[in-house]
Amino acid sequence: MNKSELVSAISDRTGESKSTVESVLNSLEKTVTEQVILGEKVAITGFVSFEQTSRGARKGRNPRTGESIEIAAARGCKVSAGARLKAAVKGT
Repeated sequence: MNKSELVSAISDRTGESKSTVESVLNSLEKTVTEQVILGEKVAITGFVSFEQTSRGARKGRNPRTGESIEIAAARGCKVSAGARLKAAVKGT
C-alpha cells in the first residue's frame, strides 16, 4: 500500500475528504521528523515508536582491498512496532 492508497483507505473509513486525510498525514510526517531530529522519542502507544540512534566512530575494513578504514560516527532512526501491532501480526 502506498501513500495515495492509504489516504483513500482512511478517507473511506472515516468519511473525511482525501485532502484532509493527506494534510493530516503530511503533518504527522513533518512533526515526527522534527521531533526525532531534536532527539525526542515519538511513540504512538501500542502501534509504533520512532527514536534517534547514534553509532560511535569505529574501525572497519574495506572488503575489496582488506585495508583498514575509519568509519565516522553517524546518527540514524529506529522504528519499532508496538505491542498491539505485533500481537495483530502474530494472530494472523
